[in-house]
Amino acid sequence: MFTGLVEETGEILRVEEGPFLRVRIAAQEVLSDLKVGDSVAVDGVCLTAVAVDGEGFWVELAQETLRRTAPTWRVGHRPNLERALRVGDRLGGHFVTGHVDGVAEVVAIREAPGARDFYFRPPRELLRYVAEKGSVALNGVSLTVAGLEGDAFFVTLIPHTLKVTNLGSLRVGDRVNLEVDLIARYLERLMRGE
Repeated sequence: MFTGLVEETGEILRVEEGPFLRVRIAAQEVLSDLKVGDSVAVDGVCLTAVAVDGEGFWVELAQETLRRTAPTWRVGHRPNLERALRVGDRLGGHFVTGHVDGVAEVVAIREAPGARDFYFRPPRELLRYVAEKGSVALNGVSLTVAGLEGDAFFVTLIPHTLKVTNLGSLRVGDRVNLEVDLIARYLERLMRGE
């Protein structure tokens, strides 16, 4: 479980193909107490640290993870990083599981007073879980939905968020990992009586 409050952006240093995709990520802040077996949200994807040293850590991605996530697993990409929530930590964002629901595409970016609005088109089947003033996680960042427009939704990013996450470098056409609100998913299931 995560909060969606990014601790730092790392850098993918190495990618190795095989039965699993092995990825080495440089980091600083998250390394302070990271151990092998710990969970780390990497662009919103809950992954297990399989090796840790003083400069970074390794993760392994199964084909299912690669199929469901944005195609950013390449050398030089700067993923958002967050260690798992500990009992007693403050919950400043919202409950983020690190289980990506789909990939959303940036369809527009508009300047707003003191901020920037980013418009995303999610997979059609996920749009019903997105509500104005509800929560989403984009590349692991906990955000409030500012509004809905047709088959898209938008979020307003303040300068701090643009600076400390990788969302500030997004361009139209880029794709991000989307996790919809967990409560909305459970509510739908309860309403169907399953």
